[in-house]
Amino acid sequence: MKKKIYEGKILGLSVYDITIEGRKVKREMIEHRGAAAMLAFDENNKVILVKQHRYPHGYVIEIPAGTLEKKEDPIKCAFRELEEETGYSAKKMTPLISYYPSIGYNTEIIHCFIASGLKKIANLKLDEDEILSVVKMDLKKVISMIKNGKIQDSKTICAVMTYAAKNKLF
Repeated sequence: MKKKIYEGKILGLSVYDITIEGRKVKREMIEHRGAAAMLAFDENNKVILVKQHRYPHGYVIEIPAGTLEKKEDPIKCAFRELEEETGYSAKKMTPLISYYPSIGYNTEIIHCFIASGLKKIANLKLDEDEILSVVKMDLKKVISMIKNGKIQDSKTICAVMTYAAKNKLF
């Protein structure tokens, strides 16, 4: 049985009374449509990142990403969000990894892609509540910032380190 506690713009909260292996248990779940995130390289092979204000943590450096619209395909979201947050269009989005950032209490899944064939086509098209700027840096510097704790965003860590492992960069 599901009891909806809250429904907001990007997430909801429900309490489930369920039976697992004959035991009645209660689970509180944050319900989220999921997101797409892009590891994008510009024409100079620099990683395109955003420096975004994330309350209550302040400004963080992360790869561009955004929440899926209702029933939106993750790859379509990836193309849309890359353009909105960075002004770049991509010729291709290649799936990299999908993961659950908080599997124990949250339905959110983040689909990470490698964006390639980038071209600057527009200015940023930010949502009213988005406060961000574009930052570019070498992949090695991004990896170093992850290793020394300067980048703590899970989608950035998962995408960059998966890409580095698949390409035997360490």
